Amino acid sequence: MAPASSLNLDDDLGEPAYSKDAAGGPVASQTLTQVAISDLARRAGFTEAGIAGVPHSGSTRDAERFTRFVGEGHGGSMQYLTRRNERGELVRSSISVPFPWARSVVVCMASYHAAAPLSVDAVPEDSGWIARYAWSGRRDEKGIMRPSDYHKVLLKRLRVLEASMRSAFGEFESRAYVDTGPLVERSVARAAGLGWTGKNTCLIHPKLGSWNFLAVIVTSLPLAQKQAPLIVPDRCGSCRRCLDACPTQALIEPYRMDATRCISYLTIEHRGEIAAELREGVGRQIFGCDICQDVCPWNRKAPIGPGMGADGGEELVGPELIRPELINPSLEWLAGLEEADFERLFNGSPVRRAGFAGMRRNIAIAMGNSRFKRFIPRLKEWAGDEKVLNTDLTPLQSAARWAIRQITLGDGSR
Repeated sequence: MAPASSLNLDDDLGEPAYSKDAAGGPVASQTLTQVAISDLARRAGFTEAGIAGVPHSGSTRDAERFTRFVGEGHGGSMQYLTRRNERGELVRSSISVPFPWARSVVVCMASYHAAAPLSVDAVPEDSGWIARYAWSGRRDEKGIMRPSDYHKVLLKRLRVLEASMRSAFGEFESRAYVDTGPLVERSVARAAGLGWTGKNTCLIHPKLGSWNFLAVIVTSLPLAQKQAPLIVPDRCGSCRRCLDACPTQALIEPYRMDATRCISYLTIEHRGEIAAELREGVGRQIFGCDICQDVCPWNRKAPIGPGMGADGGEELVGPELIRPELINPSLEWLAGLEEADFERLFNGSPVRRAGFAGMRRNIAIAMGNSRFKRFIPRLKEWAGDEKVLNTDLTPLQSAARWAIRQITLGDGSR
């Protein structure tokens, strides 16, 4: 995401958040309603929210799809996706597997759409691209812009929503997650009536598009009768812009992704070498990728995300809180950062997930794809001793050597 697309972080099962009755179980005094949850979620700072029962009507289908995804190795090195319980069930295949007590899930959306360039717009060819969800910042008490992480911002909002729900519905068992829980957020978001899964595998809301974070609360509260959400129909039609635009062919067919070819996976989650046959397709993307969303027609009229928290405080994408230096950043500037600089700029930001070594590897590939000769001295510095065999290279050294070849074999006009 990422975001609503997207790649989960490691599991965090959290601590139980409920009061016990005399029998030791959670107490639920009422049932959930869509109207109430939508109102409470907006008050907590979310753009939209929906509810789904557990299990929901698509649970079996979603479990089969996830099992196939994992079984075909499309999750790459994200081993947390393959975690199984003592019965051998994939933990993420169904909410009921890790949470047998769950009866409903609240899914909240927060738009991160900003009035800013797209990755597919014309830009200086010596610039890189950082996924737009990672541009956010916050101002400290001195008014200085600092890195901001959507996980922390949205988790605070979920805690506000949980407290409001307890006031409205009584005590109940719950778990709150922002990209850290053992579930597939976009599947439950679709079940909660918040959109459909697009051909690019992102959740697409008919009014908000796909530039949205997803945050969830798994609860022991039952849904009120006749609260089944209206499922949003698939509106992708015959469009295949996302499939045609993906430079690494990660979208192997409509609605199916091989994450091992996805630029977001390669530049964020993957720690080793990026396969040589994929490097040219990575282009100038140095953290994540927005291409399949940038070309989606449903994002053309998506409103700019308000990003305002419940207390009018911390924002996600307010115009004053986008870090402009992260939009089309200079590759030369990024390459000159030492590890201490990287920590200062990105500690507390989603970008830190890639790690300093991973970012340098990505920058080297982007430099090679730029074909600018002035990058060669830096790349030679990163390439290491020429006597080192290719089989013994670090991911950065391998990427730097490849980049030098890309530049020197070019037309020499740069």
